[in-house]
Amino acid sequence: VQLQASGGGSVQAGGSLKLSCEVFGRAFSNLLMGWYRQARGKQRELVATITGSGSTYTADSVRGRFTISRDNAKNTVSLQMNSLTPEDTAVYYCNTVTHLLTWGQGTQVTVSS
Repeated sequence: VQLQASGGGSVQAGGSLKLSCEVFGRAFSNLLMGWYRQARGKQRELVATITGSGSTYTADSVRGRFTISRDNAKNTVSLQMNSLTPEDTAVYYCNTVTHLLTWGQGTQVTVSS
């Protein structure tokens, strides 16, 4: 099983990015998927989740700015990030929420002030 995240980059505060993650090697449509992030020197944190049927949860720190979505036909989960702040700077990863899979490399998001 492989998790391949992409779409990161460097933006100024207030900017937007859309991350995507493709899941290879296992059935996807029934997985509870999540986006996580890990800033330098901090623990990895869960920022958003989505069920197979599309019900979502977002953490307080990103609610109203980040939107998680999925395309079960393409085995992908996405994270639209708007109104980015320097505090959003981190490596972003996707994974399941229960029974974690092997972590992929993630994608770096850097927000400058």
